[in-house]
Amino acid sequence: MFDFVGKGLRFSLVSVAIIVCGILFLIVLGPPLGIDFTGGTMMTVEFDRPVTLTVLRQKLAELGHHDITIQSIEGEAGFIIRTRELAEGEKQEIMKAFEGLGLTGKPSYEFISGDIARERARGAAIAVVVGAIGILIYISWAFRKLPNPFRYGTCAIIALVHDILIVMAVFAILGEVLHLEINLMFITAILAVIGYSVNDTIVVFDRIRENLGKGARQSFETVVNNSLMESLSRSLNTSLTTLIVLAAIYLIVGEAIRSFIVVLMVGVVSGTYSSIFIAAQALVAWETGKMGKIVRRTA
Repeated sequence: MFDFVGKGLRFSLVSVAIIVCGILFLIVLGPPLGIDFTGGTMMTVEFDRPVTLTVLRQKLAELGHHDITIQSIEGEAGFIIRTRELAEGEKQEIMKAFEGLGLTGKPSYEFISGDIARERARGAAIAVVVGAIGILIYISWAFRKLPNPFRYGTCAIIALVHDILIVMAVFAILGEVLHLEINLMFITAILAVIGYSVNDTIVVFDRIRENLGKGARQSFETVVNNSLMESLSRSLNTSLTTLIVLAAIYLIVGEAIRSFIVVLMVGVVSGTYSSIFIAAQALVAWETGKMGKIVRRTA
């Protein structure tokens, strides 16, 4: 039998290494915020001939517009382009460049102010916090018949914070390569990841509750380790089938919802990992008093 509890610290160090690398990338490159959170210009263009996203991105890069997001309009030969605030001269340059690709009519522009962007960022942060508080309350209530039910909810929140940090780290590391950015689609995916991660964590905690209720004379570490072994195949099978579907969507849809799919894929892997190696290990450390010793040493 694999000793998950005994090797929990080693796996936690892997998460710490990824998160630290992500923080360093964020410090050096800055967070890859999209127009939804920074403000800018959104333009809609249509063409009378097939045009690929790659060609559009190259044309805009030649004009000095690298920080852009392009989304195709389903069923039409059109695209939605999000970029920084454009001056009138820059709009004319873009229109002339697109005319050679078969641009029909004039592009329509929509300006997103910085105030609206900041309001969206504030609303996104509130949504994540409210979701986390709701999860804490629900799990504490669901495990109310066990000693210290609040610990189960808190450990689930620790796993959620871990998953969000891992996603942010991957975005910071791969953002320049895959042209990823933090936008409203990213926040939507984060909320979906939170739901997935909590579901997987609850499955593990529920198995721990069942095994504790059997009354066998075993240490808490042994009960948790047995519970992880019993729920491992279920967690892995669910994650694998979900990843296969997400990969298929990514290959078919392409760049239109790239950020959304990448967040979900990273979140599914991280959520499965955290439910086994973060949430369960934190619960063991708390129940056995090891967490208190770590806090006292750190202090």
